Amino acid sequence: MQITQRYLVNNRVTIIANEAGYVTEYRPVYQRHIQVYKNIDNTLQFRLLNSDQKPLNTSLYTPFIVIFDENKNQILEKQCEVLDDGSSSLKGLFTVKITDGELLNIDQQYLSYTIYLVNEADDKIVTYSDSHFGNSGVIYLSSEAFPAPKESLVVETFTKVDSELDEEEYWISEISAINPEENNNEALHTVAVYSEDFEGTLTVEATLENQVVGTTVWASVADINISNASEPVSASFNGVYRFLRFSTKTDPSGISKILVRN
Repeated sequence: MQITQRYLVNNRVTIIANEAGYVTEYRPVYQRHIQVYKNIDNTLQFRLLNSDQKPLNTSLYTPFIVIFDENKNQILEKQCEVLDDGSSSLKGLFTVKITDGELLNIDQQYLSYTIYLVNEADDKIVTYSDSHFGNSGVIYLSSEAFPAPKESLVVETFTKVDSELDEEEYWISEISAINPEENNNEALHTVAVYSEDFEGTLTVEATLENQVVGTTVWASVADINISNASEPVSASFNGVYRFLRFSTKTDPSGISKILVRN
């Protein structure tokens, strides 16, 4: 049996405040990077020290963290929670929770951060990451631990079918490959139709053939009835298909887009 160890530890970083004069004996070569992961909440813990490496009373301040992207654009400013209750174990400690929603639209990259304190007089006090008076730290935002869901397929184009064999005019959409090798035999597909003034029936058609040609056989798998919808209309169906398209006998100019999730 293979035994693999995992660790549950606090993601703690030491920062320094310059209260009265500064002793430069503490000269670390580098400040460690903070590792933060997308698609999950991350709690960061900081300990505030003076130049003698003694914890300061954090309850006298309100800490804030400011995070910048790789282009130095501010993406987040957040108040931290002070844990300092006067006890020796918690003195100087404060935390901040960075939620998965706050990192949702940010790509994997190196971020920079700064921490400042606000005292009772509402003055802002900068803190330092080392005794060289560097106030900026580094956060590596990783998407490797919890990969995000794949983006939805977008259908926006319809083509009118002009055939002498068809008595009624109708329109068919562009074709989407839905990768059956990534699904099982009960694969669930969800469709969301965004429309403005469209009224009619939208038919979902699918095929099992490996490529689409003029003689490809399409099967109707679901009908979506839409009538002056002010919100997206959704439908779900199961099945392992290779390609998918939409057809309608109503002018689809009122449909802005269709999103498909497999």
